Amino acid sequence: MNGAPCQQRGCNGVIEDGYCNICGHAEAKAVTAHALAATAPATAPASARASFSSAITTGTGSTPVSRSGKGTRRTSHSTSRTSRKQLGAGLITLPDLPSIEPERAIMLDPKVPERKRFCARCDSPLKREAGFCGKCGARYNFVPALHPGDLVSNQYEVRGPIAFGGLGWIYLGFDRILSRYVVLKGLLNTQDESAAAAAVAERQFLAAVKHSNIVGIYNFVQNGGEGFIVMEYVGGKTLKQIRQERGPLPPAEAVAYIHRILSAFAYLHRAGLVYCDFKPDNVMVEKDDVKLIDMGGVRRIDDLKGDIYGTVGYSAPEAAEGPTAASDLFTVGRTLAVLLTEIHGFSKEHLYTLPNVQEAPVFANQESLYRVLLKATAQHSDDRFESADDMAEQLLGVLREIVSIDTGVPRPSPSVFFGGDLLSFHTADGLEQIYADHRYLPVPSFDMTDPGAQAAAAGDALGDPFRRANALRVASAQFPKSREVPLRLAAALIDGGEFADAVAQLKRLAEQDAWDWRVLWFQARMKMTERNFAEARKLFDQVYFDLPGELAPKLALGVAAELSSEWSLAISMYDLVSRTDPGLVSAVFGLARCHHAKGERQAAVTALHRIPPSSAMYTCSRVEAARLLIERNHTTPTAGELAEASAVTQSLALEGRSKHTLDSHIYRAALDLITSGAVKEDRAVAVLGGPLQEPALRRGLEISLRSMARMAASVEERVRLVDHANQVRPRTLV
Repeated sequence: MNGAPCQQRGCNGVIEDGYCNICGHAEAKAVTAHALAATAPATAPASARASFSSAITTGTGSTPVSRSGKGTRRTSHSTSRTSRKQLGAGLITLPDLPSIEPERAIMLDPKVPERKRFCARCDSPLKREAGFCGKCGARYNFVPALHPGDLVSNQYEVRGPIAFGGLGWIYLGFDRILSRYVVLKGLLNTQDESAAAAAVAERQFLAAVKHSNIVGIYNFVQNGGEGFIVMEYVGGKTLKQIRQERGPLPPAEAVAYIHRILSAFAYLHRAGLVYCDFKPDNVMVEKDDVKLIDMGGVRRIDDLKGDIYGTVGYSAPEAAEGPTAASDLFTVGRTLAVLLTEIHGFSKEHLYTLPNVQEAPVFANQESLYRVLLKATAQHSDDRFESADDMAEQLLGVLREIVSIDTGVPRPSPSVFFGGDLLSFHTADGLEQIYADHRYLPVPSFDMTDPGAQAAAAGDALGDPFRRANALRVASAQFPKSREVPLRLAAALIDGGEFADAVAQLKRLAEQDAWDWRVLWFQARMKMTERNFAEARKLFDQVYFDLPGELAPKLALGVAAELSSEWSLAISMYDLVSRTDPGLVSAVFGLARCHHAKGERQAAVTALHRIPPSSAMYTCSRVEAARLLIERNHTTPTAGELAEASAVTQSLALEGRSKHTLDSHIYRAALDLITSGAVKEDRAVAVLGGPLQEPALRRGLEISLRSMARMAASVEERVRLVDHANQVRPRTLV
């Protein structure tokens, strides 16, 4: 109220337009402790906390399960292998952004708009450019302290302000000694020169930070009551600018940027540092790479006294208690989400949560990417990725999926966590019909850092499950601290039908570490063996949440869904896996089976074309295509499909019994269709070189059966085949 006395101690001024006419403090207002606790700074010491919304579901109707609060301690299952050599990991090519001439970045009218002026301590809006906050009394100043021509530390000539950050103005400078442009980033704005000197000394550890994706730190200087980091000048555009100019980015491009910058986070975390305040503003895209450009909020993980900086909507809920690598990854996940879609209620309803698939269609279309985001931004830090390297590894897998779908070109890569598809090892010959079977699924790779890894591998190599279990029991006694041994022992017990012992083994492992996805994997395999496909599906689904960039969990989920007759889910999983890596041939055969089960014969046959001629399963895929073309389980084959099956068969280099067996199947199917009246005779349609007419089909079937009889392994089989040939031979007058 105008004319009211100023409430600041020792001041005789009065309030004019909300501010004291002497000391400049804003009019004091009554603020409750609850209201202060509820405020959250835009870029300030992180303190805001909010409740999470109800469990979110993905496009497949699944919800991630938190293992926090179960009384176990998470142990490391991370991998050190990463693939980050260039932006996009060689999977996509992004246009280079030319470096912007430094002087063009200088602001002509360096003012912070009123809508962006908030107190750094309590987030209250501020009208004046300088003064004291009316709520908490904190001093503020939005006026640039340095001006063009100022010389800092007798070395850096100020050219002008280029941005305003959480700690004050950022200036473009020119190093007169080394003749290069630099950036001066404020560390502390105070009238106390000793405090400024202390702030500069406190940040000296940043000088040791050297990484190709982190802006270079050149120096730390002091100018009166303000300390500065002197950094490398990086041109180009920030991700914030790119996002503002273009709107939501294509998923592949957004993932490529974030995947690349994760190497910088991995480097910082290994050095015992946390970035704290990651957001699109702090990544610069220049030429063909990205860089973290603001190191002002970086602190040591073990620093219990320093300020904690964060931005509302990006900071993790627990960040105010002390930032960690997990809270950094939360900010990375939030940043990626912002690049992908509009998040309404970003700092309110969705302060710590993501939109659902109805609110953000991109999440419905990108199931694996959505699961990466859900894991990165999980409410409990233990439910997030273990490390930046782990998040990068999963994002790389997701990028492969996205690019494979977008381009129609598979982008396979060996998995860190799983071996290959086992289907080809279980198939005796090209004529064997292939059914859904969890025994074909890839097996989790051995953790060779485990103390019992070699003993586990040796025992696991035994074929007989009972001998394998006995060997692993011995190894378990030798290596009591091993997790690999009991895991492989549980697998052997499952294969041998000793489910009670297997359950006990897996339960103990889960009690030790609820986040070990391998426990869920073997539990799911046991449920599959018990033919409890619905429970197996749930367990495989959780592994998919844990490893969203891996193909094996999706393949396993597809198998469980198929055996539960959930055709749509099975098709979506099989399709995603086989488009990304046709080498996982189980997905191709599963996709064909599911389409055929839905009566989609041509879609089933088309799916089998994904297996290339170079594959060991190519002949098997062609035989399966011919079989699907002539089967009558769901729909009746047409004359054209009979001809197509015939052409597929003739294209194969089959010999001996295999050739005659397949020919007999086609002749039999065609003959049944003709004699039942389902298909009419047609001389123009060729079936294995002859016309689609009953006499020709009978003669062909007779020849095939007699040829098979000559190769029969027993007298009984030979007699049976000859009798069958006599029954189907064409009727003659002789």
